[in-house]
Amino acid sequence: MLSSVFMPFVEESPISVMARGMMERALNPDRLDEWFDTTAVHQYTRGLLFSSVFDLMSCVVLGSHKSVHAAYQSKQIGVSITAVYDKLNGIETEISAGLFRYTIGQTLPIMKQLCGSGQGPLPGKRSKLLDGNCIEIKRTPH
Repeated sequence: MLSSVFMPFVEESPISVMARGMMERALNPDRLDEWFDTTAVHQYTRGLLFSSVFDLMSCVVLGSHKSVHAAYQSKQIGVSITAVYDKLNGIETEISAGLFRYTIGQTLPIMKQLCGSGQGPLPGKRSKLLDGNCIEIKRTPH
Protein backbone atom coordinates (compact mmCIF):
# COMPACT_ATOMS: atom_id res chain seq x y z
CA MET A 1 0.00 0.00 0.00
CA LEU A 2 2.87 2.41 0.75
CA SER A 3 4.92 3.53 -2.21
CA SER A 4 8.58 2.64 -2.47
CA VAL A 5 9.44 6.35 -2.12
CA PHE A 6 7.76 6.43 1.29
CA MET A 7 9.30 3.22 2.69
CA PRO A 8 12.73 4.65 3.65
CA PHE A 9 10.98 7.12 5.94
CA VAL A 10 8.95 4.35 7.55
CA GLU A 11 12.09 2.28 8.07
CA GLU A 12 14.37 5.11 9.28
CA SER A 13 11.93 7.19 11.33
CA PRO A 14 8.71 5.30 12.07
CA ILE A 15 7.73 7.54 15.00
CA SER A 16 7.81 10.69 12.89
CA VAL A 17 5.74 8.97 10.20
CA MET A 18 3.19 7.84 12.81
CA ALA A 19 3.08 11.32 14.37
CA ARG A 20 2.50 12.94 11.02
CA GLY A 21 -0.25 10.48 10.15
CA MET A 22 -1.92 11.08 13.51
CA MET A 23 -1.78 14.86 13.08
CA GLU A 24 -3.08 14.67 9.52
CA ARG A 25 -5.99 12.58 10.75
CA ALA A 26 -6.76 14.88 13.68
CA LEU A 27 -6.36 18.11 11.72
CA ASN A 28 -7.98 16.98 8.49
CA PRO A 29 -9.52 20.08 6.83
CA ASP A 30 -12.95 18.48 6.31
CA ARG A 31 -13.08 17.35 9.95
CA LEU A 32 -11.92 20.77 11.19
CA ASP A 33 -14.63 22.51 9.17
CA GLU A 34 -17.28 20.08 10.41
CA TRP A 35 -16.11 20.57 14.00
CA PHE A 36 -16.15 24.36 13.58
CA ASP A 37 -19.68 24.35 12.15
CA THR A 38 -20.96 22.41 15.17
CA THR A 39 -18.96 24.39 17.75
CA ALA A 40 -19.07 28.06 16.71
CA VAL A 41 -21.84 30.10 18.30
CA HIS A 42 -21.54 33.48 16.59
CA GLN A 43 -19.20 32.81 13.69
CA TYR A 44 -20.22 31.22 10.44
CA THR A 45 -18.66 30.01 7.22
CA ARG A 46 -19.23 31.73 3.92
CA GLY A 47 -16.30 31.94 1.53
CA LEU A 48 -13.55 31.37 4.10
CA LEU A 49 -13.39 27.98 5.75
CA PHE A 50 -12.05 27.56 9.27
CA SER A 51 -9.57 25.01 7.95
CA SER A 52 -8.09 27.67 5.66
CA VAL A 53 -7.60 30.04 8.59
CA PHE A 54 -6.10 27.18 10.59
CA ASP A 55 -3.73 26.43 7.70
CA LEU A 56 -2.58 30.06 7.53
CA MET A 57 -2.03 30.26 11.27
CA SER A 58 -0.16 26.94 11.25
CA CYS A 59 2.26 28.36 8.69
CA VAL A 60 3.01 31.27 11.02
CA VAL A 61 3.15 29.25 14.24
CA LEU A 62 5.42 26.60 12.74
CA GLY A 63 7.69 29.25 11.24
CA SER A 64 7.33 28.61 7.52
CA HIS A 65 5.99 32.18 7.13
CA LYS A 66 6.69 35.28 9.19
CA SER A 67 3.14 36.63 9.18
CA VAL A 68 -0.43 35.79 8.30
CA HIS A 69 -0.14 38.11 5.32
CA ALA A 70 2.96 36.28 4.05
CA ALA A 71 1.18 32.94 4.44
CA TYR A 72 -1.89 34.37 2.68
CA GLN A 73 0.23 35.48 -0.29
CA SER A 74 1.58 31.94 -0.71
CA LYS A 75 -1.87 30.32 -0.77
CA GLN A 76 -4.84 30.41 -3.13
CA ILE A 77 -7.70 31.06 -0.72
CA GLY A 78 -10.19 33.00 -2.83
CA VAL A 79 -11.03 35.72 -0.30
CA SER A 80 -9.41 39.05 0.53
CA ILE A 81 -6.78 39.46 3.22
CA THR A 82 -9.31 41.71 4.98
CA ALA A 83 -11.72 38.76 5.18
CA VAL A 84 -8.93 36.65 6.69
CA TYR A 85 -8.14 39.25 9.35
CA ASP A 86 -11.84 39.77 10.07
CA LYS A 87 -12.22 36.02 10.61
CA LEU A 88 -9.15 35.93 12.87
CA ASN A 89 -10.39 38.90 14.89
CA GLY A 90 -13.76 37.26 15.35
CA ILE A 91 -12.63 33.83 16.51
CA GLU A 92 -14.47 33.09 19.73
CA THR A 93 -12.52 32.20 22.85
CA GLU A 94 -14.44 28.94 23.08
CA ILE A 95 -13.24 27.98 19.60
CA SER A 96 -9.59 28.16 20.69
CA ALA A 97 -10.22 26.12 23.84
CA GLY A 98 -12.50 23.73 21.98
CA LEU A 99 -9.92 23.14 19.25
CA PHE A 100 -7.48 21.96 21.89
CA ARG A 101 -10.08 19.57 23.37
CA TYR A 102 -11.06 18.35 19.90
CA THR A 103 -7.43 17.62 18.96
CA ILE A 104 -6.82 15.76 22.23
CA GLY A 105 -9.99 13.77 21.64
CA GLN A 106 -8.74 12.79 18.19
CA THR A 107 -5.19 11.89 19.22
CA LEU A 108 -5.52 10.46 22.74
CA PRO A 109 -6.95 7.07 21.67
CA ILE A 110 -4.09 6.65 19.21
CA MET A 111 -1.49 7.70 21.77
CA LYS A 112 -2.91 5.25 24.31
CA GLN A 113 -2.64 2.45 21.76
CA LEU A 114 0.96 3.39 20.97
CA CYS A 115 2.14 4.18 24.50
CA GLY A 116 0.15 1.74 26.60
CA SER A 117 -1.04 2.73 30.06
CA GLY A 118 0.52 6.16 30.02
CA GLN A 119 2.67 5.43 33.07
CA GLY A 120 5.34 8.13 33.28
CA PRO A 121 9.08 7.51 33.53
CA LEU A 122 8.94 8.09 37.31
CA PRO A 123 6.00 6.14 38.78
CA GLY A 124 4.05 8.26 41.24
CA LYS A 125 5.62 11.50 39.97
CA ARG A 126 4.13 13.89 37.47
CA SER A 127 6.43 14.60 34.52
CA LYS A 128 6.09 16.22 31.13
CA LEU A 129 7.80 15.30 27.89
CA LEU A 130 8.89 17.90 25.40
CA ASP A 131 10.83 16.90 22.32
CA GLY A 132 11.44 13.50 23.89
CA ASN A 133 13.22 14.92 26.93
CA CYS A 134 11.82 14.53 30.42
CA ILE A 135 11.33 17.88 32.15
CA GLU A 136 11.23 17.74 35.94
CA ILE A 137 8.35 19.57 37.57
CA LYS A 138 9.81 21.70 40.33
CA ARG A 139 7.64 22.03 43.37
CA THR A 140 7.83 25.11 45.53
CA PRO A 141 7.94 24.63 49.29
CA HIS A 142 4.71 25.47 51.09
